[in-house]
Amino acid sequence: MEPLRSTLTHHILRDQSSFPGARGEFSALLVQIASACKIIAGECRRAGLGSQTGSLGSVGHHGDEVKRLDTFANEAFTHCFDHTGLAAALVSEEMERPYVPAGEGSATAGYVVCFDPIDGSSNIEVDVTVGTIFSVQNRVDPSRTPSMADLLRPGTDIIAAGYVLYGPATVFVLATGRGVDVFTQDPSTGDFLLTDANRTIPARGPAYSVNESNSRKWTPATRRLVEALRDGRVGEMKTSRYVGSLVSDFHRTLLRGGLFAYPGEEEKPRGKIRLLYEAAPLGWIAEQAGGAASDGTRSILEIVPAEVHERTPIFIGGTADVADALRLLAGE
Repeated sequence: MEPLRSTLTHHILRDQSSFPGARGEFSALLVQIASACKIIAGECRRAGLGSQTGSLGSVGHHGDEVKRLDTFANEAFTHCFDHTGLAAALVSEEMERPYVPAGEGSATAGYVVCFDPIDGSSNIEVDVTVGTIFSVQNRVDPSRTPSMADLLRPGTDIIAAGYVLYGPATVFVLATGRGVDVFTQDPSTGDFLLTDANRTIPARGPAYSVNESNSRKWTPATRRLVEALRDGRVGEMKTSRYVGSLVSDFHRTLLRGGLFAYPGEEEKPRGKIRLLYEAAPLGWIAEQAGGAASDGTRSILEIVPAEVHERTPIFIGGTADVADALRLLAGE
């Protein structure tokens, strides 16, 4: 008989027991995130039936078409945090302003949650893996009304981050400062079971991932880097792999090493990836797994955002591959 695996909830509670005096709010918050992701996973499985595919016929605050699944996933998160008193504010790609959960205890809650409820939502219509990205930070001062000071903080202040892949299997990746653990949902029970403990990123990997159709928009330094990647002049890389779903491309990089890049452009130097709820959480996970993440000149985690929807270029992966990329970008 196969031995029983640890569930995500058991894993969280076991970690809590390592901190005498812990009251359980942080553990409960992580469980609520998992609950929201289970709801989203179920809807992704039904999306092919048409209920959550397509757009709503409106344009969001970013200027992008609003997808039905984006809205559903965002509401799943807000619903799971309303009336819990666990989070003082939620920052989401789908909301122009931070959301204060309903309920009396929210104003004095100790945590802020930043998330992209559905990354790559347009891919669901062609049955390509999509995902959720999230991070958690402590409040600066829980005794005061939530303010931008609680939100506009560097990735170094993150205390937990993770992502969920909704694909052939639903995979929950979590880092809480003690390495990176991978859980896979058991379809028979709905539980997330530990399937890969203390995952690390190889320093070098066999593939790079970048949208080369944007090459005409890049700076000369970025074109020089990607030409070197294509020609096999960077580390051990031999092939290009690009899904176009950030969580999918990063998950492959986490498991196999290599480099994922979404560089800035000459006319849009900050690029496309959002700092608070995409780049910083993935950068934190990468570093927890022994990897690295940079905007091309500095660590992603060192950037102090000026606004909640700030963008950043990103180069993320194994330490050696990222270091090689930065040297080429610098012209060395």
